Amino acid sequence: MNFKFLRFKPRKKKSSLSWREVVPNMVTSGNIVSGVMSLILSFHGHYYEAGWAIFIAVFFDFMDGFVARGLGGGTQFGIEFDSIADVVSFGAAPALLFYGAYMQDIMITGGIAACSFSLCGGLRLARFNVVHSVGPFQGMPIPAAGLFISSFVIAGIGLNPIFAALLAFASAILMVSNVPYGNIKALKKGNTNNVKLAMLFTIILLIAVFGKNFAPLILMSIYVVSGFLRFDWGQWLSLPASE
Repeated sequence: MNFKFLRFKPRKKKSSLSWREVVPNMVTSGNIVSGVMSLILSFHGHYYEAGWAIFIAVFFDFMDGFVARGLGGGTQFGIEFDSIADVVSFGAAPALLFYGAYMQDIMITGGIAACSFSLCGGLRLARFNVVHSVGPFQGMPIPAAGLFISSFVIAGIGLNPIFAALLAFASAILMVSNVPYGNIKALKKGNTNNVKLAMLFTIILLIAVFGKNFAPLILMSIYVVSGFLRFDWGQWLSLPASE
């Protein structure tokens, strides 16, 4: 009897990841660590610090893509890891922060609003990973939504629990909507209007200096409204095709 069919073929060992592939994932780890720290701070009632932890997560979220593109080490693993980090840092962390700061008095309604925000954030990321559209984002990106509701806490604004729940619901709906939001990731090297870019950085710096704790709320409110106005930040900052 021939037993050759029972023999197992040895699997080829996968080559180890290069440092170009590892470094971007290490940066992404900073994103998820910042998100978990925000959750811990919210759990202990340190809402102001938890809000800033979410903003720190944005820095890592921006830098991991920048580093991956610069090193040419982007991988499918990195894409999935980035989405998981975003769910934690911009979905779960802002939801718990907003619930703890404003909605504890309406436990059931507040809990549903917080869960809806996290759920729609996850759906937004899943759609983004599957539907690759050119141009503006389809719906408000989850980092922007997380920063938007967190900025109310950083500004120290007192919100009515019902209004806070409605705000969380509205932000959740915007994430899964078809409202177009500007995509600055569409900018390409050598195709950026440096004059407009310098003007934008100057405006952001002035708002940061004079707005202080209100600066994040002012900046994120401008971005939220820009979607309804169909203002494409990436297109505005790009040079005309003829140039």
